[in-house]
Amino acid sequence: MFDELFKSKPYIIGMIHLPSLQGSPNNKLSLDEIIDYAYSEAKKLEEAGVDGIIIENLGDYPFYKDDIPPITVASMSIIVREVRKGFNFYAVGVNVLRNGCIQALSIAHVTGSQFIRCNVLIGAYATDQGIIEGKAADLLRLKKYLNSKVMIAGDIHVKHAYPLYNLPIELAAQDLAERGGADAVIVSGQRSNIPPDVEVVRKVKNAISLPVLIGSGISLSNFKEYCMEA
Repeated sequence: MFDELFKSKPYIIGMIHLPSLQGSPNNKLSLDEIIDYAYSEAKKLEEAGVDGIIIENLGDYPFYKDDIPPITVASMSIIVREVRKGFNFYAVGVNVLRNGCIQALSIAHVTGSQFIRCNVLIGAYATDQGIIEGKAADLLRLKKYLNSKVMIAGDIHVKHAYPLYNLPIELAAQDLAERGGADAVIVSGQRSNIPPDVEVVRKVKNAISLPVLIGSGISLSNFKEYCMEA
């Protein structure tokens, strides 16, 4: 189970938001400079006592939907491997924006990382990249082909996106757990700084047996409240 990646609950997964990588329009740093940045962020998170991390290419906006360029995959593979070599987090995850789930699994598999975040695992969402469709069918077949142990944390009603059909979130969570192959479900608010409604978290938690993670808006002021729900 996903929870077994960590020593105890509640666990905190810190984010390493990479600056724009080579090949992206806003890139200004060399790969070595980006590795140094990722390493310094990992050190801060280690000193803060987080249990795991996700390495994400946040600086690569505007994002591709899912056809991620090879240079991005190559760069992230090197960065993730270097961070993994230098630190001993319980779990390291990979997220390739916007919905590079296939690429994230490939990176995680070859670097020995433990999990990925897949923003649109099932369903269809309207986003600033256009309409993004779920990748579960291709992703799970790749995982089977690689005989990979990498776990999948899938978003439900992912932030910065709107579902194209109004399925109640508890039913969408059940589909994600039962038909999407997720090992954990992520619940978030509409934007990165907005937490999900507590009642929404409660509905998802009651609908499935998988671990439920909070994917946005957590701070010192609300940490205790959400720990009681997720």
